[in-house]
Amino acid sequence: MILHGYFRSSAAYRVRIALNMKGLLARQVSHHLRREEQRAPAYLALNPQGLVPTLITESGAVLTQSLAILEWLDETHPHPPLLPREPLARAHVRAFAYAIACDIHPVQNLKVLAEVRKLGGEDAAAEWARRVNQDGLDACEAMLKDWTGPFCFGAAPTLADICLVPQLVNARRFGADLSRWPKLTAIEAACKALPAFADAAPENQPDAE
Repeated sequence: MILHGYFRSSAAYRVRIALNMKGLLARQVSHHLRREEQRAPAYLALNPQGLVPTLITESGAVLTQSLAILEWLDETHPHPPLLPREPLARAHVRAFAYAIACDIHPVQNLKVLAEVRKLGGEDAAAEWARRVNQDGLDACEAMLKDWTGPFCFGAAPTLADICLVPQLVNARRFGADLSRWPKLTAIEAACKALPAFADAAPENQPDAE
């Protein structure tokens, strides 16, 4: 398999974690997002959105959107599972993952921040990203109040943890106050103790700067 990504992309980070958890290998191809390499015609032919990640499967199929890739990986390589078997628990995991991947992450990514800078300048963009992370992760902390760890939804990491850990990297980068999330940061520490998460970290990637 081939994974098109970027070391700092939280969406690509999710896929790296899942590949590691499944024990799968993928050759990494980096596209420097700040240099807009993801807008090159050859890459747009693969992914018309001009986003990372894109996963090329062993059969040559092209998959985009990190959550779709994660669910495909789980369906085709079911062990260890990324989603619980029980339907209600599975819905809780998906809701938490979607809160991050659909509501927090998209409105603080590079494309949105570039537009905010045009409207209000660098300070406004930084404050926007910080507030988006804090408001969204406040809700995520509350969503887990009745669940016991060490991971988001029990004794093993799931899709929820795969989305949480990269988002906390973003929260730190934008200056969010992590002391407000004791449960989330404890989960993060449990995840980072696992090789699948540690090896996928941005600083451990070949294109890290």
